[in-house]
Amino acid sequence: MLTASIINGVVTWATNLIGDWGLAAVFLLMLLESACIPVPSEAIMPFAGFAVSEGKLGMAGIIVAGVLGNLAGSWIAYAVGYYGGKPFVDRWGRYVLLRPHHLATAQRWFDRYGAPVVFFGRMIPIVRTFISLPAGFGKMKFWKFTLFTVLGCIPWVTMLAFVGKGLGANWEKIKPYLHYADFVVVAVLVVLVVWAVLRWRRRRAEGGPGPADYGDEA
Repeated sequence: MLTASIINGVVTWATNLIGDWGLAAVFLLMLLESACIPVPSEAIMPFAGFAVSEGKLGMAGIIVAGVLGNLAGSWIAYAVGYYGGKPFVDRWGRYVLLRPHHLATAQRWFDRYGAPVVFFGRMIPIVRTFISLPAGFGKMKFWKFTLFTVLGCIPWVTMLAFVGKGLGANWEKIKPYLHYADFVVVAVLVVLVVWAVLRWRRRRAEGGPGPADYGDEA
């Protein structure tokens, strides 16, 4: 894990860049994060949201810039995985601070859940940043990778943007706790999954259609 001093330095640099370059900086920084460069979206998008509360940027603009930046960075990481393969990443990844255990975590998730993890993995710590690499290793279809990436980025980027706008000037006070946003999202996902399973089991007990029945209609 990156040290607190490095994280604080990156956050300061990122927020200054957004202050100077606006939407172009949001796009660039979110691209870097999805290209496996350790620039935390938990700092980028809330600060962009703060800029919206100040009237300096527009909400639609920062969300579009954030999603497109994530998509472009994911394409880069996907291409590296697809054409370079794991040996290439193992050899050169350390130069962009890519930790082997981070990549191993993303690889385990992809091996276990397959293509859908590209969607919901966008809202899970570590997996979010590195999931494009194993998708490239596995030669996942490009159109499917792109679709799942966009669908997964939209809720994450939008949530962080609105959090930043809602906090306004208080954004500075939560900088030390930004990484905990990951755990909040994971908790929400777990609750949603449990709710969906319980709902399905109740409907099945009542004789209603289950997921398999809906799948047969497709």
